[in-house]
Parts: sequence; C-alpha cells; structure tokens
Amino acid sequence: MNLFSEETSTWIPLTIQNTKESILQIQSASKEFLYGKDGKEYIDGISSWWTCIHGHRHPEIMQAIQKQTEVLDHVMLAGFLHEPAESLSKKILDLAGGNYKKVFYSDNGSNAVEIALKLAIQYYKNRDGEKSGRHRSKFIVFSSSYHGDSIGGMNVSGITYFNRIFAELRFPVFEIGAPNRFQFSSKEEISAHYTDILSQVTDAISEHPGEYAGVVIEPLVFGAAGMVFYDSEFLRGLKKITNELDILLIFDEVFTGMGRTGEYFAFQKADAVPDLLAFAKGLTGGSLPLAATLVTEKIYTAFLTEDPYKSFFHAHTMTGNPLACSASLASIGILEKEGLDQVKNLEISFRKRMEKLVFSNPGKILNPRILGSICAFELNQKIGEDEYLNPIGKKLRAKLLDKNILLRPLGNTVYITPPYNISDSSLDRIFFALDEAIGSL
Repeated sequence: MNLFSEETSTWIPLTIQNTKESILQIQSASKEFLYGKDGKEYIDGISSWWTCIHGHRHPEIMQAIQKQTEVLDHVMLAGFLHEPAESLSKKILDLAGGNYKKVFYSDNGSNAVEIALKLAIQYYKNRDGEKSGRHRSKFIVFSSSYHGDSIGGMNVSGITYFNRIFAELRFPVFEIGAPNRFQFSSKEEISAHYTDILSQVTDAISEHPGEYAGVVIEPLVFGAAGMVFYDSEFLRGLKKITNELDILLIFDEVFTGMGRTGEYFAFQKADAVPDLLAFAKGLTGGSLPLAATLVTEKIYTAFLTEDPYKSFFHAHTMTGNPLACSASLASIGILEKEGLDQVKNLEISFRKRMEKLVFSNPGKILNPRILGSICAFELNQKIGEDEYLNPIGKKLRAKLLDKNILLRPLGNTVYITPPYNISDSSLDRIFFALDEAIGSL
C-alpha cells in the first residue's frame, strides 16, 4: 500500500507535503525496471533523474563496488590519495580531450557548480591581487537556467519556483534571456536571436569591466527549464566573447555530461571548450553520489603557489570516495565500450516513435525535439499555471503511472531520458502509454 507524503518519516523532496498524492514505494530495480512494493513493474523512463545511464544495478558497476569494499571503503582526500580517485581523474581528463589540468571532486551537481563559482572568483583574486581594485564577484546568467539548490547554484539560476522564496539570499548577477531554438521558425531568425543575446553579453561585460568573474550556462539544453534546446553556434560565439574580454566561461554539464547528447560531453559536440566544467549525473551510473569540476591549466596555475592565502580551501567529507570512484571507472568503461553507440541508436529510435506519436495526436504536441538520448515535447493543453507547476504535467504523470510508466513532466513539457541501453520493447511501451494518456487528456 502506498503512503501519502504527510504519513512518512522521510521528507519527500520536490513534493507538495499537504496533498493526497500517494508516494510510490520501490523495493528493487534491474535494468530499466523499478519494482514497487505494490508488486508492479515500472519502466524508469527518466533513468531516475538522469543518473542510471546504463540501467539499474548494472553488473559491472555492482562488481566494481563490491571489489572495492574488500580493499578500502573511505579515506579523506585532504593530504591523502588513493588509486581509484587518481585513475578516475586520469580517465576523465582523457575523455575531456586533454583540455583540462585537474579534477576537483564533490558529491552532487549543485556542489560541482558551487566549486566552479568559487574557483572563478578566487582565480581573479589570485591572479590580479587583492589590492588591484578589481573585485570580480558577479556572474552573467540566463533566465531559463537551473544550476542547483545550494546558495551559489540558486544565485546563478534564473528566478523560478525553485528559488524565488530565497530572493534575500541572492548576490548580484546579470540575467539575460536564454537562447531558445523553438521561439523562431527560420534559420535567419534563430541566428539573429543568438546574435542579440550575445550582444547583450558583450555590452554587460564592456560596461562593467573588472566586475564579472564568469558566464554560467547549461550547454545545448536547459534541462529543468523544460528541455529548451539551442545550437552550438551560440556557445562558440559565447566562447569567443569570453576569450576576448577576459572572463571565464563555465559550463554546467550536470545533465549533459557522460554521453547524454551523443558525445562524452556537450562541449565536444558544440566545439566550445569552457574554462570550468561541472558534471555529476551519470558519472557513477546512478549507483553512488559523485561529482566533478574540471579546471584548465590557466586556472590551476593561479593556485600553484606556496602562499596559503591563495590556496583553495574547499572540501567535502566524502570527496573522492573510493567506492564511488570505482563505480565511475566501471561506468565510464561501459560508456566507452557501448554507451555512445547506444545513444546514437536511441536517437534514431526516438525519431521513428516520435513521428508516429505526433501523427496520432494532431494539434496536441508542440516542438517535438530530440538530441542524443533526450526526447521532449510540449503538450498543447495548458491548465492554469505555466512553467513547472502547470497541473497538466501532474495529470499526465498520474495517467502514466497507472500504465506502469515513470515519467516526470516539467509542467506541460514531457521528456524521456531513459537508460542508454533501454530495450525496444520498453520504448514501445512508453510511447504506447503516452499515446493513450495524451489522447485521454
């Protein structure tokens, strides 16, 4: 029997507490399936918030964790090092194409972004000196972005339902409207749209020289904002501006990293290398918490000093946990062996099934879009609130759960981000359930 949120001892996150919405209790999982206490089998169509990229309990990842438990469970990384962390760092730097010098570990995406923000601010202090009169502490951000729920992450996110209640905690940022490919119909209009936003970035930096530490953006896809897609040309333009005006470019690849777009990292697909790169989801294949922030040699050099006041005094208790690092090495091994090919095949499968779904629901589906293992669209039926709290999403989610399909719409935006190795039969079940559920709305 399912519980309501007010009946549990656990505070269920991102859930309105005083409602009669039942909480589905999960007992076990395997591949793309979740098994509930109610005895039902559910298809995990969002890889449990985009983490279980190889499905649940992949045997190679489970074996790597078990093997590591027999040797070393944990040791603090301050003043110590262990083989799983160093091996993982070398592997990550290799995957990133030799563009980075160091890997700084944490335990979730919000912290990975927070570290990037702090590094950006301290980089300029170390480089220019405290007495230079230049205090770069501001960031340029985009209105549809989401960078986590920590104080820094909230500050560089657009103002949304996630953070507006904490407005008093915000530090100064310059917020610009986000690029969105689907706001315009022609290539010329889209390019003009990108050019206009890039001009705003240039003007903001030029009008306040020495104030900005960086530009923060989710590359190619604004995830939590509703899977908003935009093109590589925008990121290349942004990279050119930040290089010319001496400001750091920070990519939040918490969602897009580890193969989600068809490359190991979205910056590789866009051909635009950021100065700082944060990623997390997918790193351990959804098995254990781990995140990373990558740093270029230019930035690391500013910290390479015996001056203690130029050290980066930041750490987390479980930083670089050996079990998590071992899981990550196994997950990356799977990704290298078969994961990227699976994403390419998944993209093809999405296109075929999405075409049929649109055809069978005329006028009900807007902006169908696919990138790698991401498939998304809007429902052309809005009820009341816009954005995240639009109840149409909650209504569709309930209908899909009744059909044993787990999706979590973002308002009226429906998205599918399954494990890369999901079976064709499970994909068929997802799209069949969507077809029936949308038809009954």
